[in-house]
Amino acid sequence: MTKMIFGPAFTEDGVLFRLWAPLHESVSLKIEGTDPRPMQAAEDGWHQCTVADAGPGTQYRFILPDGLQIPDPASRFQPQDVHGASEVVDLAAYRWNTREWTGRPWEEMVIYELHIGCFTPQGTFKAAIDRLDHLRELGVTALQIMPLSDFPGRYNWGYDGVLPYAPDSTYGRPEDLMALVDAAHERSISVFLDAVYNHFGPDGNYIPSYAPLFTDHHRTPWGHGINYDGDGSEMIREFFIENATYWINEFRLDGFRFDAVHAIKDDSAEHLLHALARRVRAAAGDRHVHLIVENEANDSDLLKRDADGEARLFTAQWNDDVHHVLHITATGETFGYYADYAGDAGKLGRALTEGFVFQGEHMPYRGRSRGRPSGHLPPTAFVSFIQNHDQIGNRALGDRIMASSPTDAVKAVTSIYLLAPQIPMLFMGEEWGAREPFPFFCDFDESLNEKVRKGRREELSRLPGFDSDELLDPTAPSTFAAAKLDWSKRTSSEMLEFYRMLLDLRHQRIVPLLKGAGGGNAVSRSAGSTLVVDWALAGDRRLHLDANLGSEAAPLLQQRNEGEMIFRLGGSDGGKLAPWTVIWSISKGEGMKAIGR
Repeated sequence: MTKMIFGPAFTEDGVLFRLWAPLHESVSLKIEGTDPRPMQAAEDGWHQCTVADAGPGTQYRFILPDGLQIPDPASRFQPQDVHGASEVVDLAAYRWNTREWTGRPWEEMVIYELHIGCFTPQGTFKAAIDRLDHLRELGVTALQIMPLSDFPGRYNWGYDGVLPYAPDSTYGRPEDLMALVDAAHERSISVFLDAVYNHFGPDGNYIPSYAPLFTDHHRTPWGHGINYDGDGSEMIREFFIENATYWINEFRLDGFRFDAVHAIKDDSAEHLLHALARRVRAAAGDRHVHLIVENEANDSDLLKRDADGEARLFTAQWNDDVHHVLHITATGETFGYYADYAGDAGKLGRALTEGFVFQGEHMPYRGRSRGRPSGHLPPTAFVSFIQNHDQIGNRALGDRIMASSPTDAVKAVTSIYLLAPQIPMLFMGEEWGAREPFPFFCDFDESLNEKVRKGRREELSRLPGFDSDELLDPTAPSTFAAAKLDWSKRTSSEMLEFYRMLLDLRHQRIVPLLKGAGGGNAVSRSAGSTLVVDWALAGDRRLHLDANLGSEAAPLLQQRNEGEMIFRLGGSDGGKLAPWTVIWSISKGEGMKAIGR
């Protein structure tokens, strides 16, 4: 395990406290309940101090020359939130039950995105453990936890974090998070963390007061870019890369979802993203580690495979394109960015066979081209979904797809994305048709709260409802409370058994066909609401989809004379497919036959 340079370290002489503060010649350390003591200036802007009688539970701050008291930027725990003292935690003291765990192969992933604060009534790591058996029985093989880095206030989506090494104290202690990961591994469930390396939240980030964190050479939606390529950038880069390896090594996580990587600007010889992927994979050693990106630019270069079909950098990308066409299919909504995905089922066919709908074409909503060619990539390079935190939260009322869509339509799109060769991801509660909203929420002081309210209206002004008096207040406690799952509704859900059946079918019949399945081996044909897709997968098997994704009967596009039908929703009669019909089948054959001929 690589020795870490950020945060407190246990030594034979006590606890070594250290701070990289190149903008100051002197820094003091204050242990709570004692007088400040000067730290020794070391090379390259470092300040350090060893305290013999410090240990687990010791709370401390650093004091800058102007008297400003700050937490440790690599704090392991903040018991009094982001402006309070940092606490020394001995993470090595946790005794793992699953130390032999090496993870699961990527093709086995069924991902479940959750927000710790809303997943259970208690909103804690410990409470989440009690729900893991439900997820195992459902067929989930990976948790994807929304960002945990300590954020200001009582509730937050997590993207306003300012202390990336400290799990937010509202969810519990670091040891509680370890216990959650341990319990998930005991159930053969991997754990991914949503990591934010493109910006800091607006309150509680003290780093610019003592280090060159930001640069005016790059701009992001949140202001100046993080300094990944200017003066002093070497240590800034190390701070974030070490943070990622910290989660892999100390908390034994199985990978990440990296937020909005298109907003990480870096002109270095080795882009931060490349260095990050390389170092994280090295830190994981022989364990399976999977790296997912959110990338609005649809840059397929990040998903390149080597000669053996293994990911060179990142394993997969959240595929918003497949979400958009499935969402339009189920809801009929074509406002905002959805308008660029409207039309017949052909765009869904392209998303299923090639990954991205936009592969360099002009996208009217953006006002410029979007994406790179992606048809050469394997289907497992894409994560598909019909809901996630963004796509629900970007709605004025934070309403889910079940709240306004016919059940038949929702079942149809669900049976497509859960059985398609791309990697599926559920959003918490989706499996029983939860109708609780998931609106954006945060908790700042009143000045920042008002800026958030105004900013949300302006940022999403092109979407319906954001100019309405009924728009939810993202800073109100009631908005956060409304987002908590109501688990009592799970027991009366017919949808839950539908999801269980589909995921069992996926594990039994689809997953074995994914290992080694390459790209460029899928074709589709569409006419109106009907769609036919064929994939050539591993084991000399071909997977077939026949669907009518409309509310009226439609002509059958392909007459299947071979293969085994493994799933049917709806039916066919007299050469026509009934409304919302989805049929999956598997056949054996060499290569890919042209469909519709």
